[in-house]
Amino acid sequence: MLTKRIIPCLDIRDGRVVKGKNFKGVRDVEDPVELAEFYNASGADELVFYDITASVEGRPLFTDVLRRVASRIFIPLTVGGSINTVEDFDRVLKAGADKVSVNSGAVKNPGLISEAAEKYGNQCVVLSMDVARYDGKFRVYTKGGRELTGLDAIEWAKQGESLGAGELVVNSIDTDGVKNGFDLEMLSAIADAVSIPIIASGGAGKKEDFSELFNTLERVDAGLAASIFHYKELSISDLKAYLNAAGVRVRI
Repeated sequence: MLTKRIIPCLDIRDGRVVKGKNFKGVRDVEDPVELAEFYNASGADELVFYDITASVEGRPLFTDVLRRVASRIFIPLTVGGSINTVEDFDRVLKAGADKVSVNSGAVKNPGLISEAAEKYGNQCVVLSMDVARYDGKFRVYTKGGRELTGLDAIEWAKQGESLGAGELVVNSIDTDGVKNGFDLEMLSAIADAVSIPIIASGGAGKKEDFSELFNTLERVDAGLAASIFHYKELSISDLKAYLNAAGVRVRI
């Protein structure tokens, strides 16, 4: 059995780490380089870095911040934000990313997934999905949760896998920042439809939420969280010790 991964997420706006609730009410947290170094030393398995307003503002991702972060950490780094072309993949990878997360760009051009997978390998292509309930179905949103696409999330996940995505990040807009637990219903529906690794995002508020996630949904490979780690409500070392004692295999 593979170890489950614990992944902090850095949402970057104007060169600073920020956090909101249900993708709204964003507020400043900390310098991304300092926070990345802290997580690298704290036992995080990977780090996710999102430039959350790049797509909305129609500009390239902040590669200067990315280079500074990548130069100071020694764990895998996944980066996303305004990834619209294979050239964007190339630019971000050269700035220090290990994997590239694509969201709005893939919705606009699904062929981007297959192009990037063919050039850089499936393991390098992460399909990130911002999902919320709409008219009784799980629907995909883009532009930081601002724009409803009409895409069915389960069908989009299946299509992403078939096009060559090596991993899925499933961000539940409904539970984002609420801290009442991961969206198990949504995650279960998507996990049943694909075979590639799934990172669950949105809703973590306490260590028990992670054990519930991993013990309920064996197909989920990692838990991603932001605010509970950023505000020191839960340390990664304490979380991993708890999960290990609960029978969840993690890297200590």
